[in-house]
Amino acid sequence: MVDNTNHEPMVEMFVFETSQLMDELEETLINSEKESGFTSTIDEIFRIMHTVKGSAAMMMYDNISSLAHSIEDLFFYLREEQPDNVDASTVTDMVLDGVDFIKNEVSKIQNSIESDDSADELIEKINEFLKSLKEQNLNGNTKETSKTKTEDKQQYYIISKGASENTGNYRYEAHLKFTDGCEMENIRAFSVIHDLKEIGDVLYFYPENVIEDEKASKIIRNEGFKIEFQTDLNLEEVRDRLNHTLFLDKLEVYIKNDDFIEQFQNRETLKEKNEIILEDSEVEEKTPSENQDIVDKKELLDKTTKKSPVSKNITSGKQSVISVNIAKLDSLMDLVGELVISVAMVTQNPELKGLPLDNFYKAARQLNKITNELQDVVMSIRMVPLAATFHKMNRIVRDMSKKLNKSVELKIIGEETEVDKNIIERISDPLIHLIRNSIDHGIEEIEEREKKGKDPIGKLVLEAKNAGGDVWIIIKDDGRGLDKDKILSKARENGLIEKAEEELTDKEIYSFIFKPGFSTKENISEFSGRGVGMDIVMKNIETVGGTAYVDSKLDEGTTISIKFPLTLAIIDGITVKVGDSRYTIPTISIKESFKVKNEAIVEDENGNEMIMVRGEAYPILRLHKYYKINTEITDINDGIVVMVENDFRTYCIFADALLGEQQVVVKALPKYIESAKGIAGCTLLGDGNISLILDISKLMN
Repeated sequence: MVDNTNHEPMVEMFVFETSQLMDELEETLINSEKESGFTSTIDEIFRIMHTVKGSAAMMMYDNISSLAHSIEDLFFYLREEQPDNVDASTVTDMVLDGVDFIKNEVSKIQNSIESDDSADELIEKINEFLKSLKEQNLNGNTKETSKTKTEDKQQYYIISKGASENTGNYRYEAHLKFTDGCEMENIRAFSVIHDLKEIGDVLYFYPENVIEDEKASKIIRNEGFKIEFQTDLNLEEVRDRLNHTLFLDKLEVYIKNDDFIEQFQNRETLKEKNEIILEDSEVEEKTPSENQDIVDKKELLDKTTKKSPVSKNITSGKQSVISVNIAKLDSLMDLVGELVISVAMVTQNPELKGLPLDNFYKAARQLNKITNELQDVVMSIRMVPLAATFHKMNRIVRDMSKKLNKSVELKIIGEETEVDKNIIERISDPLIHLIRNSIDHGIEEIEEREKKGKDPIGKLVLEAKNAGGDVWIIIKDDGRGLDKDKILSKARENGLIEKAEEELTDKEIYSFIFKPGFSTKENISEFSGRGVGMDIVMKNIETVGGTAYVDSKLDEGTTISIKFPLTLAIIDGITVKVGDSRYTIPTISIKESFKVKNEAIVEDENGNEMIMVRGEAYPILRLHKYYKINTEITDINDGIVVMVENDFRTYCIFADALLGEQQVVVKALPKYIESAKGIAGCTLLGDGNISLILDISKLMN
């Protein structure tokens, strides 16, 4: 590998674009395999590999470039010859192996790790497959067919006045304009030069020094990039090749002669120039050989102008999306968080109490309004659709189905649902694990499904949806389901049951699968059974403030639902006082708050305190007892009761008093208290005090 530390922006752009292209290629390949062929996607696959090959060669990553070149050769042959004897599954397997290799190399580049891996084995495998395809195709075609194909190709050549008749080379001039905001225009122009050198000779380009000249990017951004070159490719092939350039906004291609430039935009312009298309009377005055030459030109021009115009806008309008380094967004989010705290410290300063400051409070309200809007905008910038994460699961389903001899169909719903970028990164691994478990342990093999009268093709649904300030992700399969009795027996053996078994609900029984080391699968395969490692899945989900629920019916399927917040950075909360301590309860968990008046206080047989509210009994959690805090308010009639709800369960929290509602910035707990029960984080209040943020779900447990 070449040291590119002096070209960090180039490396960063290469990593970003190649990663996107590999994800796009992976999805395209899997969709093509489902359709049993590459008829509709072959051009797209060829374009991706051509782009990766060019950019990798430019960056001197030879292992990536060589592998991309071999895959490009394979799809070039498939596109041109269209052989009938191609096994889509075999091609997909080989190319996906190539995708994995390139992804691994890109990851090493991103982390500045030297790579000694070679793609020679993969390249040889692809080349051998291509060679066998050519041999089979050659044996199956007659000489007449080959001759016809040759003639079909020959009819596209353009007879140009300035071209060399001996070599068959034709001179072109191309004008390229890149999309606004794409950045690094000089590097993109250099990529075009490098690409055109593969098909001919580059004669001239402007600006001339695209790499070393600091002004080159500005010139290209304002005026575009011009390049003159010579090749034996025809006009359509040249334009098609240049169209593969990333972030291309506008392209114009000209055939260049010694005397003038003929721009093939429409026939009327060419007729006015009267250079190629001549009237019938003029044709008659020429010699037979000249007549034939003019007719050939005219027929070719007809085909060229009918097929596609030379000048084409690749995208309409200006680019409206730019890529931003996630570290910059993290920094911006931190600054907004500090701003929220600072605003609270100013507007809620204890020294202002009792002062007649009408104008100040008016300005403070306006400041709060602007701060809230700024926070909403910054948070929306960080929101990313789940589509990319969800579509990665297609690969997991495909690979596991083949290895386990199962037929599984993945259905994706709600992929447009958006969540915070940091949350997406943390839930990807749990999702992969849950889907692997659904296929391995949940969905039966084809023969077993047929015996049960089920569809041989197993159904797996991956769904996302918004609900208030939370996002739900649901993984549902129609497999064999969970055996409640077996789970209960295993839980009994491991001593996990903490209350009477008859009081356990089905969901509580199924939730035992998230306990460490819990598994009901007797035979462990290379893929973990449902339960193996599920405690790690649960821990990962909890790190983003999420919870998971399981529901299942024997022989009908299993549904695992994950709920987590949209963002982890800033929340709305109600602050309560307990003695000298402050606690913040997330507003989204609060149902109501009230002073105890006529409500009855009762105790169950275990001595747990309950409160009767509108005919329903709810358990009471006294914060001063739970956290052993000294306070004068211990009588429930003197304090405040806050009713909270989580996971469809409701209970009441008893505190001294409510201090008010405000947005709080969630800060991580110091390591020495991060294991504190029922605490999700901490925040700094406007008066300078620290408030601990309560984790309602953990308090309830």
